Amino acid sequence: MGWWEVSADTLAGSRFVLSPLAETIAALKTLHRGSAAHPGESAWLARHGPAYRGRLADDPVTAVLVRAALGHRWNATFLTPTPAAEGAGEAPSFTDELAAVRATSPDIARADLAVSLGGRPLPGPLRRADDLPERTAGLLEWVWQEAVLPYWPRRRRVLEADVLARGAQLSRGGWTAALDGMRPGMRWLGANRLQITAADDHPPRELAGAQLLFVPVTPRQSWVSWDVRPAAGGHRSAVVYPCSGALAGTGRVAAPEQLGALLGPARAGVLVLLGTPKSTTQLVALTGQGLGSVGRHLKVLSEARLVGRRRAGRSVLYFRTAVGEALVAAQCDA
Repeated sequence: MGWWEVSADTLAGSRFVLSPLAETIAALKTLHRGSAAHPGESAWLARHGPAYRGRLADDPVTAVLVRAALGHRWNATFLTPTPAAEGAGEAPSFTDELAAVRATSPDIARADLAVSLGGRPLPGPLRRADDLPERTAGLLEWVWQEAVLPYWPRRRRVLEADVLARGAQLSRGGWTAALDGMRPGMRWLGANRLQITAADDHPPRELAGAQLLFVPVTPRQSWVSWDVRPAAGGHRSAVVYPCSGALAGTGRVAAPEQLGALLGPARAGVLVLLGTPKSTTQLVALTGQGLGSVGRHLKVLSEARLVGRRRAGRSVLYFRTAVGEALVAAQCDA
Protein backbone atom coordinates (compact mmCIF):
# COMPACT_ATOMS: atom_id res chain seq x y z
CA MET A 1 0.00 0.00 0.00
CA GLY A 2 1.47 3.37 -1.03
CA TRP A 3 0.73 6.27 1.32
CA TRP A 4 1.85 9.80 2.06
CA GLU A 5 2.31 11.20 5.54
CA VAL A 6 0.52 14.54 5.47
CA SER A 7 0.77 16.84 8.46
CA ALA A 8 -2.22 18.87 9.61
CA ASP A 9 -0.48 22.06 8.47
CA THR A 10 0.21 20.64 5.00
CA LEU A 11 -3.37 19.46 4.65
CA ALA A 12 -4.76 22.78 5.87
CA GLY A 13 -2.63 24.61 3.29
CA SER A 14 -3.50 22.30 0.40
CA ARG A 15 -5.56 23.59 -2.47
CA PHE A 16 -7.45 22.58 -5.58
CA VAL A 17 -5.98 23.98 -8.79
CA LEU A 18 -6.74 23.76 -12.51
CA SER A 19 -4.06 22.84 -15.02
CA PRO A 20 -4.42 22.98 -18.81
CA LEU A 21 -1.27 20.84 -19.06
CA ALA A 22 -2.71 18.16 -16.75
CA GLU A 23 -5.88 18.13 -18.86
CA THR A 24 -3.71 17.73 -21.96
CA ILE A 25 -1.66 14.90 -20.42
CA ALA A 26 -4.91 13.15 -19.45
CA ALA A 27 -6.11 13.57 -23.03
CA LEU A 28 -2.80 12.16 -24.32
CA LYS A 29 -3.13 9.14 -22.03
CA THR A 30 -6.68 8.55 -23.30
CA LEU A 31 -5.59 8.85 -26.93
CA HIS A 32 -2.72 6.47 -26.27
CA ARG A 33 -4.99 3.97 -24.48
CA GLY A 34 -7.58 4.22 -27.24
CA SER A 35 -10.59 3.28 -25.10
CA ALA A 36 -13.34 5.52 -23.76
CA ALA A 37 -14.91 5.79 -20.31
CA HIS A 38 -18.29 7.13 -21.48
CA PRO A 39 -20.18 7.88 -24.72
CA GLY A 40 -19.01 11.49 -24.90
CA GLU A 41 -15.41 10.33 -24.73
CA SER A 42 -16.12 7.73 -27.42
CA ALA A 43 -17.19 10.49 -29.81
CA TRP A 44 -14.10 12.51 -28.90
CA LEU A 45 -11.83 9.50 -29.55
CA ALA A 46 -13.50 8.79 -32.87
CA ARG A 47 -12.80 12.36 -33.93
CA HIS A 48 -9.19 12.69 -32.73
CA GLY A 49 -7.84 9.14 -32.41
CA PRO A 50 -7.03 8.62 -36.13
CA ALA A 51 -5.09 11.91 -36.33
CA TYR A 52 -3.13 10.97 -33.20
CA ARG A 53 -2.20 7.59 -34.60
CA GLY A 54 -1.27 9.20 -37.89
CA ARG A 55 1.01 11.69 -36.16
CA LEU A 56 2.89 8.92 -34.36
CA ALA A 57 3.16 6.91 -37.58
CA ASP A 58 4.84 9.91 -39.20
CA ASP A 59 7.26 10.34 -36.26
CA PRO A 60 8.60 6.93 -35.13
CA VAL A 61 10.97 8.39 -32.52
CA THR A 62 8.13 10.23 -30.76
CA ALA A 63 6.04 7.04 -30.98
CA VAL A 64 8.76 5.13 -29.12
CA LEU A 65 9.08 8.02 -26.66
CA VAL A 66 5.40 8.13 -25.73
CA ARG A 67 5.23 4.34 -25.39
CA ALA A 68 8.16 4.45 -22.98
CA ALA A 69 6.76 7.42 -21.03
CA LEU A 70 3.19 6.13 -20.68
CA GLY A 71 3.14 2.45 -21.40
CA HIS A 72 4.16 1.19 -17.97
CA ARG A 73 3.21 1.53 -14.30
CA TRP A 74 4.79 4.93 -13.70
CA ASN A 75 4.78 7.98 -15.93
CA ALA A 76 8.09 9.54 -16.88
CA THR A 77 8.47 12.31 -14.28
CA PHE A 78 9.41 15.06 -16.74
CA LEU A 79 6.21 14.41 -18.71
CA THR A 80 3.97 15.12 -15.70
CA PRO A 81 5.39 18.16 -13.86
CA THR A 82 3.59 19.27 -10.73
CA PRO A 83 1.29 22.19 -11.59
CA ALA A 84 1.91 25.66 -10.23
CA ALA A 85 -0.36 26.66 -7.35
CA GLU A 86 -2.18 29.62 -8.86
CA GLY A 87 -5.06 29.48 -6.40
CA ALA A 88 -8.32 27.61 -6.10
CA GLY A 89 -10.22 27.54 -9.37
CA GLU A 90 -7.50 29.45 -11.25
CA ALA A 91 -5.37 28.08 -14.06
CA PRO A 92 -1.98 29.10 -15.49
CA SER A 93 -1.52 29.30 -19.23
CA PHE A 94 -0.75 26.12 -21.13
CA THR A 95 2.39 27.74 -22.61
CA ASP A 96 3.76 28.60 -19.17
CA GLU A 97 3.15 25.08 -17.90
CA LEU A 98 4.69 23.49 -20.99
CA ALA A 99 7.90 25.45 -20.39
CA ALA A 100 8.70 23.09 -17.50
CA VAL A 101 8.72 20.14 -19.91
CA ARG A 102 10.84 21.99 -22.46
CA ALA A 103 13.34 23.04 -19.77
CA THR A 104 14.19 19.41 -18.90
CA SER A 105 17.68 18.34 -19.90
CA PRO A 106 17.96 15.33 -22.26
CA ASP A 107 19.92 13.37 -19.65
CA ILE A 108 17.22 13.85 -17.02
CA ALA A 109 14.55 12.90 -19.57
CA ARG A 110 16.41 9.67 -20.35
CA ALA A 111 16.79 8.91 -16.63
CA ASP A 112 13.07 9.46 -16.08
CA LEU A 113 12.23 7.22 -19.04
CA ALA A 114 14.48 4.49 -17.62
CA VAL A 115 12.46 4.61 -14.39
CA SER A 116 9.15 4.50 -16.28
CA LEU A 117 10.45 1.44 -18.18
CA GLY A 118 10.99 -0.36 -14.89
CA GLY A 119 14.71 -0.83 -15.38
CA ARG A 120 14.45 -2.27 -18.89
CA PRO A 121 16.99 -0.96 -21.41
CA LEU A 122 16.16 2.31 -23.09
CA PRO A 123 15.28 1.77 -26.78
CA GLY A 124 18.04 2.83 -29.18
CA PRO A 125 16.21 5.86 -30.62
CA LEU A 126 15.79 7.28 -27.10
CA ARG A 127 19.43 6.71 -26.21
CA ARG A 128 20.58 8.57 -29.31
CA ALA A 129 18.09 11.44 -29.42
CA ASP A 130 19.09 14.71 -27.72
CA ASP A 131 15.73 16.41 -28.23
CA LEU A 132 13.46 14.20 -26.11
CA PRO A 133 12.02 17.08 -24.00
CA GLU A 134 11.33 19.14 -27.13
CA ARG A 135 9.68 16.16 -28.85
CA THR A 136 7.53 15.58 -25.77
CA ALA A 137 6.56 19.25 -25.62
CA GLY A 138 5.75 19.20 -29.34
CA LEU A 139 3.43 16.24 -28.93
CA LEU A 140 1.69 17.82 -25.92
CA GLU A 141 1.29 21.07 -27.84
CA TRP A 142 -0.29 19.16 -30.72
CA VAL A 143 -2.74 17.38 -28.38
CA TRP A 144 -3.63 20.71 -26.74
CA GLN A 145 -4.25 22.52 -30.02
CA GLU A 146 -6.09 19.70 -31.80
CA ALA A 147 -7.93 17.79 -29.10
CA VAL A 148 -8.26 19.93 -25.95
CA LEU A 149 -8.34 23.64 -26.77
CA PRO A 150 -11.53 23.43 -28.89
CA TYR A 151 -13.32 22.03 -25.83
CA TRP A 152 -11.47 23.93 -23.12
CA PRO A 153 -14.15 26.53 -22.23
CA ARG A 154 -16.68 23.80 -21.36
CA ARG A 155 -14.06 21.54 -19.79
CA ARG A 156 -12.89 24.39 -17.62
CA ARG A 157 -16.45 24.98 -16.39
CA VAL A 158 -16.71 21.29 -15.52
CA LEU A 159 -13.40 21.43 -13.64
CA GLU A 160 -14.47 24.55 -11.76
CA ALA A 161 -17.72 22.81 -10.83
CA ASP A 162 -15.84 19.79 -9.54
CA VAL A 163 -13.61 21.98 -7.37
CA LEU A 164 -16.71 23.63 -5.96
CA ALA A 165 -18.34 20.26 -5.28
CA ARG A 166 -15.20 19.00 -3.50
CA GLY A 167 -15.21 22.15 -1.41
CA ALA A 168 -18.79 21.45 -0.41
CA GLN A 169 -17.85 17.87 0.53
CA LEU A 170 -14.97 19.22 2.59
CA SER A 171 -17.21 21.62 4.47
CA ARG A 172 -19.76 18.90 5.22
CA GLY A 173 -17.60 15.88 6.01
CA GLY A 174 -13.99 17.04 6.34
CA TRP A 175 -11.04 15.66 4.43
CA THR A 176 -12.25 12.07 4.71
CA ALA A 177 -15.33 12.92 2.63
CA ALA A 178 -13.40 15.07 0.16
CA LEU A 179 -10.53 12.64 -0.47
CA ASP A 180 -12.01 9.15 -0.25
CA GLY A 181 -12.52 7.77 -3.73
CA MET A 182 -10.91 10.79 -5.39
CA ARG A 183 -8.80 8.35 -7.42
CA PRO A 184 -8.76 4.53 -7.49
CA GLY A 185 -7.27 3.17 -4.27
CA MET A 186 -7.10 6.55 -2.56
CA ARG A 187 -8.54 7.13 0.92
CA TRP A 188 -7.80 8.95 4.15
CA LEU A 189 -6.37 6.46 6.67
CA GLY A 190 -6.20 8.82 9.64
CA ALA A 191 -3.13 9.47 11.77
CA ASN A 192 -1.82 11.89 9.12
CA ARG A 193 -1.75 9.15 6.46
CA LEU A 194 -3.23 9.51 2.98
CA GLN A 195 -3.36 6.28 1.01
CA ILE A 196 -2.44 7.11 -2.58
CA THR A 197 -2.70 3.64 -4.10
CA ALA A 198 -3.68 0.19 -2.92
CA ALA A 199 -0.52 -1.25 -4.50
CA ASP A 200 2.44 -1.93 -2.23
CA ASP A 201 5.22 -1.06 -4.71
CA HIS A 202 5.39 2.61 -3.78
CA PRO A 203 7.33 3.64 -0.64
CA PRO A 204 5.73 6.01 1.90
CA ARG A 205 6.55 9.70 1.46
CA GLU A 206 6.58 12.42 4.09
CA LEU A 207 5.09 15.71 2.92
CA ALA A 208 6.13 17.86 5.87
CA GLY A 209 6.73 21.38 4.58
CA ALA A 210 5.51 20.50 1.09
CA GLN A 211 2.64 22.10 -0.77
CA LEU A 212 -0.09 19.58 -1.58
CA LEU A 213 -2.26 20.18 -4.66
CA PHE A 214 -5.36 18.43 -5.97
CA VAL A 215 -5.87 18.74 -9.72
CA PRO A 216 -9.09 17.58 -11.46
CA VAL A 217 -9.16 16.46 -15.11
CA THR A 218 -12.17 15.52 -17.22
CA PRO A 219 -10.79 12.29 -18.80
CA ARG A 220 -10.93 9.19 -16.60
CA GLN A 221 -7.20 9.37 -15.84
CA SER A 222 -5.24 9.77 -12.63
CA TRP A 223 -1.63 10.04 -11.44
CA VAL A 224 0.51 11.63 -8.76
CA SER A 225 3.51 13.90 -9.17
CA TRP A 226 6.05 15.69 -7.04
CA ASP A 227 9.04 17.95 -7.51
CA VAL A 228 12.16 15.88 -7.14
CA ARG A 229 14.16 18.87 -8.38
CA PRO A 230 12.31 21.72 -6.63
CA ALA A 231 12.75 25.35 -7.54
CA ALA A 232 13.14 28.08 -4.96
CA GLY A 233 9.46 27.78 -4.06
CA GLY A 234 10.04 24.48 -2.28
CA HIS A 235 8.62 20.99 -2.73
CA ARG A 236 5.20 20.49 -4.26
CA SER A 237 3.20 17.29 -4.59
CA ALA A 238 0.02 16.79 -6.58
CA VAL A 239 -2.79 14.29 -6.94
CA VAL A 240 -4.36 14.46 -10.39
CA TYR A 241 -7.81 12.88 -10.26
CA PRO A 242 -10.79 12.39 -12.63
CA CYS A 243 -13.96 14.38 -12.16
CA SER A 244 -16.60 12.12 -10.71
CA GLY A 245 -20.03 11.06 -11.86
CA ALA A 246 -21.98 13.26 -14.23
CA LEU A 247 -19.24 15.90 -14.19
CA ALA A 248 -17.00 13.58 -16.21
CA GLY A 249 -19.45 13.27 -19.09
CA THR A 250 -19.79 15.64 -21.99
CA GLY A 251 -23.39 14.97 -22.99
CA ARG A 252 -26.60 16.60 -21.82
CA VAL A 253 -28.93 14.97 -19.32
CA ALA A 254 -32.21 14.11 -21.03
CA ALA A 255 -35.30 14.90 -18.97
CA PRO A 256 -38.39 12.70 -19.30
CA GLU A 257 -40.53 13.85 -22.21
CA GLN A 258 -43.59 14.48 -20.03
CA LEU A 259 -41.58 16.53 -17.56
CA GLY A 260 -40.13 18.56 -20.43
CA ALA A 261 -43.61 19.23 -21.75
CA LEU A 262 -44.73 20.40 -18.31
CA LEU A 263 -41.77 22.61 -17.34
CA GLY A 264 -39.95 23.15 -20.62
CA PRO A 265 -36.98 20.93 -21.62
CA ALA A 266 -34.24 23.21 -20.25
CA ARG A 267 -35.94 23.79 -16.89
CA ALA A 268 -36.81 20.10 -16.59
CA GLY A 269 -33.17 19.24 -17.24
CA VAL A 270 -32.10 21.45 -14.33
CA LEU A 271 -34.62 19.77 -12.04
CA VAL A 272 -33.41 16.29 -13.06
CA LEU A 273 -29.80 17.24 -12.33
CA LEU A 274 -30.70 18.30 -8.80
CA GLY A 275 -31.05 14.72 -7.61
CA THR A 276 -27.84 15.59 -5.74
CA PRO A 277 -27.21 19.15 -4.50
CA LYS A 278 -25.44 21.37 -7.01
CA SER A 279 -24.36 24.98 -7.31
CA THR A 280 -25.26 27.29 -10.18
CA THR A 281 -21.68 26.91 -11.45
CA GLN A 282 -22.08 23.15 -11.65
CA LEU A 283 -25.44 23.47 -13.39
CA VAL A 284 -23.98 25.87 -15.95
CA ALA A 285 -21.18 23.39 -16.65
CA LEU A 286 -23.48 20.39 -16.91
CA THR A 287 -26.25 21.97 -18.97
CA GLY A 288 -24.25 24.27 -21.23
CA GLN A 289 -26.79 27.03 -20.48
CA GLY A 290 -25.74 30.53 -19.49
CA LEU A 291 -25.62 31.66 -15.87
CA GLY A 292 -28.63 33.93 -16.37
CA SER A 293 -30.75 31.14 -17.85
CA VAL A 294 -29.88 28.74 -15.06
CA GLY A 295 -30.64 31.42 -12.48
CA ARG A 296 -34.08 32.06 -14.01
CA HIS A 297 -34.88 28.34 -14.03
CA LEU A 298 -33.87 28.02 -10.38
CA LYS A 299 -36.01 31.03 -9.46
CA VAL A 300 -39.10 29.52 -11.10
CA LEU A 301 -38.45 26.07 -9.60
CA SER A 302 -37.90 27.61 -6.16
CA GLU A 303 -41.11 29.64 -6.36
CA ALA A 304 -42.95 26.42 -7.31
CA ARG A 305 -41.38 24.79 -4.23
CA LEU A 306 -39.78 22.11 -6.38
CA VAL A 307 -36.27 23.23 -5.40
CA GLY A 308 -34.71 24.38 -2.13
CA ARG A 309 -31.35 25.93 -1.33
CA ARG A 310 -28.83 25.79 1.46
CA ARG A 311 -25.40 27.23 2.09
CA ALA A 312 -22.29 25.03 2.19
CA GLY A 313 -19.30 27.16 3.19
CA ARG A 314 -19.07 29.96 0.65
CA SER A 315 -21.30 28.14 -1.85
CA VAL A 316 -25.07 27.94 -2.25
CA LEU A 317 -26.31 24.49 -3.23
CA TYR A 318 -29.71 23.76 -4.77
CA PHE A 319 -31.59 20.50 -4.27
CA ARG A 320 -34.94 18.94 -5.08
CA THR A 321 -37.58 19.27 -2.37
CA ALA A 322 -39.89 16.39 -1.50
CA VAL A 323 -42.40 17.81 -3.99
CA GLY A 324 -39.71 18.02 -6.67
CA GLU A 325 -38.61 14.45 -5.94
CA ALA A 326 -42.20 13.22 -6.24
CA LEU A 327 -42.72 15.07 -9.53
CA VAL A 328 -39.55 13.67 -11.12
CA ALA A 329 -40.29 10.16 -9.85
CA ALA A 330 -43.84 10.29 -11.18
CA GLN A 331 -42.70 11.43 -14.62
CA CYS A 332 -39.87 8.89 -14.79
CA ASP A 333 -42.30 6.09 -13.88
CA ALA A 334 -44.94 7.23 -16.34
